[in-house]
Amino acid sequence: MMYHSARKYLEANGPIEASAPVRVDLGGTLDISTLHYPLRHLDPLTFNAAVALRTRVRLQPYADGRVKVSSRGFADAEVELDKVPFDHPLGLMFAVAAYFGLTGVHIDIQSSSPPRSALGGSSSAAVALVAAYADLRRVSGQPASLNRRQAAGLAHHVEAGVAGVPCGLQDQLAAAYGGIHAWHWQGGPEGTQYKREALLREDGSAWFEKRALLVYCGQPHESRNINSRWITQFLQARTRSEWAAIVDCTRGFVDAMKNGDATGAAVWMNREADLRLKMTPDVLDEMGTRLCAAARNAGCGARFTGAGGGGCVWAFGRQADIENLKPEWAAASETTASAALLDFIVDPQGMRVHS
Repeated sequence: MMYHSARKYLEANGPIEASAPVRVDLGGTLDISTLHYPLRHLDPLTFNAAVALRTRVRLQPYADGRVKVSSRGFADAEVELDKVPFDHPLGLMFAVAAYFGLTGVHIDIQSSSPPRSALGGSSSAAVALVAAYADLRRVSGQPASLNRRQAAGLAHHVEAGVAGVPCGLQDQLAAAYGGIHAWHWQGGPEGTQYKREALLREDGSAWFEKRALLVYCGQPHESRNINSRWITQFLQARTRSEWAAIVDCTRGFVDAMKNGDATGAAVWMNREADLRLKMTPDVLDEMGTRLCAAARNAGCGARFTGAGGGGCVWAFGRQADIENLKPEWAAASETTASAALLDFIVDPQGMRVHS
């Protein structure tokens, strides 16, 4: 195979760095074509808000013919690119490297979010890595400019190719665009299409931040099992009504956001979470169950991020209710060594190459 080494360029010109945010979400899985094509008549949509817990990717020089990946929470791995196992825990990063065909690179990934926290960290890393590699090709004289839509699409296609399970696109879009969005899924004859609806522009992000909380529960998640069960249940026609109701809940949540109705948004958030708990009761671990119960008692909405099964829980509600809930969530997180209340700041930028 014909790969090219970037070692000499990186040694002479210094490393290249890019970053992208993670996200909180509601209505997820509807961005997977397995669901949104059959549900197209319902106008399915998902919601996400980019969180300024950035994943940074740094490309540094390494041995010709080889690629090394370092990422907190995983053992370092370095291989010859044409021999890399894409089912490796860092296989997605190696698959992106293989797509660009550049060796002699050490990919150093630094995440501000906890590893495997169900905040879309792997998709964030993939988008940042696509942006960094595309910039490396550009500055070394090989045209490879990518806009945000293209970077998100490429990261998604590579992930879908190596994941072994159906993959959605909303995580990559949040990483690429940043901000707060509703994503409307409009699958057609040319493949998955979507409409981007920006929400809470200008000072709206501050309004959102004052009404949201985010906690890492201390237990890493594994989304494949839960997502696979949701897909299997849907294919077997066991949960069609639940997914139709999740579309309604997501639309209700988005409409409440547009109207500045935090109380209404909390109601829709809890309804959506209840539907998922009905399908997969183990989607919340013990800590997540305690946090969600506390949020509801405080008059707030609460939901696991991503596919749950560990990771993070986020809450939304009136500012006064969130302020009352915050010390309770902080105290609960202190009972587990690795759990923590995380800073919730909306990231407006999305993917970025750092010069």
